[in-house]
Amino acid sequence: MPDQSKIFLQNLKDERNAVYLYRALSEIEKTEQTSAIYRRMAEVEANHADFWEKKLKEIGVEAPAFKPTWQTRTLTWLARRFGVAFITPTVAAMERRVSRDLSGVSKGDPSLRQMSAEETSHARMLAQIAQSKSGGIAGSALAQLEGRHRTAGGNALRAAVLGANDGLVSNLSLVMGVAGAELSNQSILITGLAGLLAGACSMALGEWLSVQSSRELYQHQIQIEAQEILAAPEQEAEELALIYQSRGVEKEQAQEMARRIMQEQDSALDALAREELGIDPKELGGSAWEAAITSFLLFAVGAIIPVFPFIFVSGSRAIIASLLVSVLGLFAIGAGITLFTGKPLAWSGMRQVLFGLAAAAITFTLGRLIGASLGG
Repeated sequence: MPDQSKIFLQNLKDERNAVYLYRALSEIEKTEQTSAIYRRMAEVEANHADFWEKKLKEIGVEAPAFKPTWQTRTLTWLARRFGVAFITPTVAAMERRVSRDLSGVSKGDPSLRQMSAEETSHARMLAQIAQSKSGGIAGSALAQLEGRHRTAGGNALRAAVLGANDGLVSNLSLVMGVAGAELSNQSILITGLAGLLAGACSMALGEWLSVQSSRELYQHQIQIEAQEILAAPEQEAEELALIYQSRGVEKEQAQEMARRIMQEQDSALDALAREELGIDPKELGGSAWEAAITSFLLFAVGAIIPVFPFIFVSGSRAIIASLLVSVLGLFAIGAGITLFTGKPLAWSGMRQVLFGLAAAAITFTLGRLIGASLGG
């Protein structure tokens, strides 16, 4: 049954890559508790891989030698370079996708139902890890149950890829529109650079406002927590003890730890902000200026691609060169998107190329029509 063997082989490939990735994360992760969680996840995924190997043997198909995919190698490199937290939301999304795929075929097989449940559990665990900047898991969940605090999170990897994509597609469309109007090479270059600066400044301002608003929200949450410590210190101590218990600390020891921390208001507020809200009071979600500058640069990196050929050549050669380098940039962005969609590299890259070229073709045509009408 070729269709069945194809499904089994794909599932085996996914599980083996998950084992490779989780083992790598366990080595990179600095917090021992979280590292142990990744090791446990790797063990579970290894059991899943064994299951699919047995399924293949039952239908007479030999499992191929394992080789990590481009997606897995890239995520591992990013984790080593920028830290595990940088890729955790992406890995959580991958687990949710695998869980949905298994749930669609697991109705008649208890083993598959168990695997689907374990993948869902992994996704939830990763989501909690991603939300907690202190390495804890249960604190942010407890805050959500309370209902008074709202956590905000993001995906830096997704933001980086999409930021560059916005710059490339928008400025390619702008440049092609002006080129279609048959303006001079100098006019096209000036327009492209103006579009780069305008778009990058707009993105930077939007990111600054977003991060600054989050910081103000976190400050408000911390103020609420400070009021709760003054109004109901016993209840807050109990919440803190429950968090420690959820991490494997014995009940009596957890209560003693919470009692000692609650003796000083500053240390109590710091601990509850980190453990319950998942907020580092010293960072408050990061620097708004750093986020703005990063957003500016990411947009500019994408936006400069269709513009720089006009610095060196002119006329139709510049337009063709701009399209060629933009195609390469669009394909690279499509490849980056596969990190959190799981789609085939070539398919995602070509889709991005087609969408970008379609936008460029539309603006080029409009520019040609408007240029002809104004010139006539």
